Parts: sequence; C-alpha cells; structure tokens
Amino acid sequence: MSVRSEIIGCGSYLPERILTNDELAEDLDTSDEWIYSRTGIKQRHIVADGELTSDLAFKAASNAVEHADVDAANIDLVILATATPDKTFPATATKVQSMLGLKNGAAFDVQAVCSGFIYGLSIADNFIKTGQAKTAIVIGAETFTKLVDWEDRSTCVLFGDGAGAVVLRAFEDTQAADPSDKHSNKHRGILSTHLHSDGNHVELLQANGGPASTGTVGKVEMEGREVFRHAVQNLSSIVDEALEANNLNYEDVDWLVPHQANKRIIDSTAKKLKMPTDRVVVTVDKHANTSAASIPLALDVAVKDGRIQRGDLVLMEAMGSGFTWGAALVGW
Repeated sequence: MSVRSEIIGCGSYLPERILTNDELAEDLDTSDEWIYSRTGIKQRHIVADGELTSDLAFKAASNAVEHADVDAANIDLVILATATPDKTFPATATKVQSMLGLKNGAAFDVQAVCSGFIYGLSIADNFIKTGQAKTAIVIGAETFTKLVDWEDRSTCVLFGDGAGAVVLRAFEDTQAADPSDKHSNKHRGILSTHLHSDGNHVELLQANGGPASTGTVGKVEMEGREVFRHAVQNLSSIVDEALEANNLNYEDVDWLVPHQANKRIIDSTAKKLKMPTDRVVVTVDKHANTSAASIPLALDVAVKDGRIQRGDLVLMEAMGSGFTWGAALVGW
C-alpha cells in the first residue's frame, strides 16, 4: 500500500478586460494578421487597475475548491506559481491562504516562470506522497502584462493575465493494478513529474530588472528564435522521458495540455510527438501566454467543456525562462 495524489478539481479566472490584436495595432506597427500568423494569438485578458495577482489566484482557487467539492478548511498546503507576485515579500501564497480562510499548513510561492505550475504540481505531489500534506491546492497566477514593454511589438503581443488552479488529495493505492488496462488504478492520479533546468541560457528570455540588480521590476526581453529552438527540443525530450518512465507510448495519451506560449511551438512539439491536433488542448488564441497560469487555465477549459473525462491520461508540459522545463503525466 502506498499514498499517492490525485487531482480532484480545477478552476480558473480571467480578468474581464479583453485586448484584441486590432486594438494593439492602433498604437503599434503591427496587425491582427501579423500577430496571428506568427503566434496563433487573437486576444489576451488584461488586469484592471488595482487588480493583483493574489486577486486572480484567489478566484481561481475558490473555483477549484468548489469544483472539487471539498471543505477549504481541510487544505493544508497552498502553492502559488508566479513570476509576478504582489510584493517582493511576503509570498503571495500566504495572502491567498488568508483570503481562503485557511490557518493550518504551509503556503509559499514557486518561481519557475512558465514552468512554474509543473514545478508546483511536482512539489505538492511529493508533499502528499511523504505524508506532509493530505489536501493541497496548486495555483498558477500571473499579471504578466505588467512586465511587458508596450512599445516592443516582438514581446508585448505575446502575453496575457489569468489564473488557474487544481486541488490535489491523497489516496491509498490498495488495489491490484491490471498492467494491460491504462485506466486501472496503476494509472490513477499523478503518475510522475519530471523537472529540468539549464541556467546557461538565462539571457535569452528574462526581465531586465530585479530588487538586487536594478531596484525595478524590469521589462521582458527575449531572443525569440533561440527560445523557439530550445523549446521544441526540450519539450519533446521531456515528454519522451515521462512516457518512458511509465512504460507508455504516445498513443496511450488521451490529451496533451501544453504551455500556451505560441501556436508554432505547440504545433511543432505535437508533430514531433506524432500527436493528432484533436488531442492537443489549445487556448493560446484566446489567452495568449499567461506564463505559469497557462496550463491550469487550458486544463480547466478542457475539463469544463467535457473533453477531458475521468480515466483519461493527460500529459502536461512547459518550458520557461531560466531555462526551466518539466512535464507531468496524470490519470484524470
């Protein structure tokens, strides 16, 4: 008998304001056709004045708790993946913990940029497997548009704001698994998580500020072609790693839920993996790149519209600045 973790609910939140490509073209030397053909993005959500990352995180977490049908008081771990915290310190997760009315357990932030949700999911899974937590909530929330230079058309068109969350709960794996049945107890819950980083490429995608370096938040800088090249290579390798670790093949996966950075990256990765497009969840057209929020946002969309069903095998993967990258294979 062993203790494992499973996702029992999900939720999301998007700010009300929508900024379209046509609106961006009013102030930038760009067009809807130029942006969409290169990125697959049609629009993005933008936070209102005074709306903070904690506000987005709290709303997504509340929706996830409701969907999971659990008593929030039983949550003993809150992990918030974000590159845009409310303040340098304390951790924004502690504020969300308070907003949820929680007083027990631990709450902390994880900073791995676009890979942050996968990192947070891995940490929560390990907390549960070691018995340090029984019910956890993992949130990805970003107000990333506050980091963009709105005069730089190569970066400002790429990002949006939003939040997504999942609730994890411990379960005792007592059933005999049937190796021939991918939907058996063997493939229930989080099967494995895989994390990597390579700090040799930090300058290819970064915010050019920080409290210790400039005393400012900074703005996004990116070498797009190099990031694209590394992304396709790293994402395909991490997917192979996840499948090999579980003795599974591409055709065993019901849904690929990738980080929503760029439609070209998603398509190139799916092609390398021989994944049919109708098994890939894509929301980048409506959400743009919401960094750590993009995977849980896309996951919530596909769960709520009925595509992802209980028993499905779901593969999530992301790469972010650092570089960081990771994958999680989950029996839904």
